[in-house]
Amino acid sequence: MKGLGARLALTVLGIALLNPPAGAAYERLPVEPDENLRVDELYDHEARMFLMLYSLKGNGEVDYVTARMVQEHARSHYGNPVYYTEQYPLFYWWNHTMWNDPEQDGVNGNEKVYQENVAFDRSRYKPCVFNGQPC
Repeated sequence: MKGLGARLALTVLGIALLNPPAGAAYERLPVEPDENLRVDELYDHEARMFLMLYSLKGNGEVDYVTARMVQEHARSHYGNPVYYTEQYPLFYWWNHTMWNDPEQDGVNGNEKVYQENVAFDRSRYKPCVFNGQPC
């Protein structure tokens, strides 16, 4: 009986060592880049999210995206859109992976993989038009 318990414990330990925890295969999500690397921004009217597109390599190619929830939006005296957003993003796209940060507390290791093998699709977002002019 003692031998059976020891074999069972070794089997469980072996399985645990062979199966790494979820997310261990992913590279660590980099912190949100400096605004100098931002190449564009989008507003998703349907989801009420403000997206910032970055080029980490600095070549103009979008390779990192953040999406913040919009609390309120308005127009400036000049007619330009003004967005009041959450301090930290809810979603990140990087390295063909979409990450979710439900705590919205910035990149600190508690982000969860939301979807794998996904490229950010800019064409999904319709341009904002107000009285025939871009927002």
